[in-house]
Amino acid sequence: MILFQKNIQQKRKKRIWIIFILLTISLLLWQKSWVSYFYQQAKGGLGVAFNTKPLSEVLQDKSIPDSLKKRILYIQEVRKYAIDSLGLKDNPKVYQTLYNQNGQPLVHLLTVAEPYKMEAKEFTFPVVSWFIGSFTYKGFFDSTSAVEEQTFWKSKGYDTEMGQGIAYSTLGWLPEPILSNMLYYPDGKLASLIIHEMTHGTIFVKNDHETSENIANFIGDYGAKRFLKYRYGIESKQFKKYTQSRIFRDSFIKHLNKGTFKLDSLYKTFQPNSTNKHKDSLKYSLIEKIERNQDTIYRILPNLPKSQFNKHELPNNAFFVSFKTYNSKQNEFENLFKKQFKNDFDLFLKYLVKKYN
Repeated sequence: MILFQKNIQQKRKKRIWIIFILLTISLLLWQKSWVSYFYQQAKGGLGVAFNTKPLSEVLQDKSIPDSLKKRILYIQEVRKYAIDSLGLKDNPKVYQTLYNQNGQPLVHLLTVAEPYKMEAKEFTFPVVSWFIGSFTYKGFFDSTSAVEEQTFWKSKGYDTEMGQGIAYSTLGWLPEPILSNMLYYPDGKLASLIIHEMTHGTIFVKNDHETSENIANFIGDYGAKRFLKYRYGIESKQFKKYTQSRIFRDSFIKHLNKGTFKLDSLYKTFQPNSTNKHKDSLKYSLIEKIERNQDTIYRILPNLPKSQFNKHELPNNAFFVSFKTYNSKQNEFENLFKKQFKNDFDLFLKYLVKKYN
């Protein structure tokens, strides 16, 4: 009798394991695309993790030029200033190692947008999005997978834009190395980039990628100016070069934000019975006008880098949606900082941390 009961229990356990294995296989097949995506991301992420070098080792490496070692030490200065003077979070995992990109892009970022709405496709990642929410882009370590995904969304009638990630933040969960391509950026751009990414580790707005990026952009720019003033002085070429570049950048942002608003207004006039050919005609006519009117900026501010637009191909809606994600609220945060907080950055940062964290 006892032996009979044991056999029944063993058969039940065996059935449970079979059911579990079948369910697991079914889930993997059902979510095949996500399994493939996470495999590629894990492979790329581990490739970075296992090929970074501690800065102490890098700085002792005689094969690395002193000029690049100075840039590494410069990043450490920016990081320390961001913690001590700006009050950003001190994460010991951030910028303590170096990853050599060998001049290649690390991450490819795909933005997908509705063709006649100022609206990005929201990417929600299984499990991960429960913690950090959705994103308005999808990142790829593998360029082939990125292009395949872009082709898929194009085939469904969406507008797409492929960019490159020049840095990234894991919100402090994982180590974040210095990427070797960073070392070639000018002082101001590099300081702004480092402070931008450290801001993500201090303030992150779940399910509102646009607000997160706009906060990081504003604090990155503000922090870079303060750091350059502190390190070099307001009469230095480093400070002047950065502030002059920001004059152009601010004008460009205002111009494209106005263009984005005009496109959004145009899309709202489209009727359900309008043909795509008619809508495209109006859409690209306006985009061409937005591009053409940029020339005003260059006439006012000569000797500056020319248009971001490719003269042989007009940008589509994904370009404007992506730009909006990073720049649409710059005036909002600047006005908040100056008017409500009277340029008191400590109070401003505490307010943002309390509100969004």
